Amino acid sequence: MELRHLRYFVAVAEERHITRAAHRLGLQQPPLSQQIRALETELGVTLFVRGARGVELTVAGQALLGDAYAILESVGRAATRAQQAARGQTGRLSLGFTTSAVMHPLVPAVIREFRQDYPHIELDLREHPAADLIEAVEQRDIQVALLRVPVAQPLDLAFEALVEEELLAVLPSGHRLLGRAGKRGIALRELADERFILVRRPGAPGIYQNVIVACRAAGFEPQIAAEVPHMLTNINLVAAGAGISIVPASMREVNLSQVGYCRLASMPRLTAPLTLTHVAGDAEPALGNFIAAARRLAVRWEKR
Repeated sequence: MELRHLRYFVAVAEERHITRAAHRLGLQQPPLSQQIRALETELGVTLFVRGARGVELTVAGQALLGDAYAILESVGRAATRAQQAARGQTGRLSLGFTTSAVMHPLVPAVIREFRQDYPHIELDLREHPAADLIEAVEQRDIQVALLRVPVAQPLDLAFEALVEEELLAVLPSGHRLLGRAGKRGIALRELADERFILVRRPGAPGIYQNVIVACRAAGFEPQIAAEVPHMLTNINLVAAGAGISIVPASMREVNLSQVGYCRLASMPRLTAPLTLTHVAGDAEPALGNFIAAARRLAVRWEKR
């Protein structure tokens, strides 16, 4: 028994007329009659009683009709699910991010829009240091990640900078430099005597290394007071008076009662990207939809 036989049978049962059913199906009447007879022969039962005004279901036909509806409906649902999966509308997407990346307003905006556009995608959200995220993406444990400066760039991964933002100095409240930091900010050289608290080298060597290089270009070797795993930690340690730090501008609302943020007048300007990474060439539809959403919102963000 083929699905087309069930569709033919249902059409005849609903129309109660072979000719009308054939017209509905886009067939000629004789081939449809032949298909119904073939179905009856295969089942070994009579499905219709033929009369002058059309056909009526037999007891066997009535029994088959309910099951035929259920089978065709089930097949329809299966086809719909397959089509939705092919369009990336159903399934699961694993998304990783660093602490500093998720603090950028673009990240929650992308996640929110993606959830609104694809409510049937199950999002698996994970927070890890940058090095762990890149390793997880490379091992296919996470499909896509949002981080700052890539700590490594394996050849099988794609890296895309969505937006760039400046880095700010974080100083404890009452610090002498906060009082004279105008719109232009302070020169990096003015931090030469400060003790730096930075995200540790294994977790985010990109920003760490960029800060070190910038300090050396400004004529001094920075004193590293502590290396910590997360940027929220270094801001809290700045609040505690343990030193100063440098963080992306999107974190400038954190702990405002105990720290102050000011721009750096260094040239070239110290910046940090928001980077999206995934396996290069991965054609998984849900991933493609997420990447498209991230790119679309990043363009809007840059135009603000």
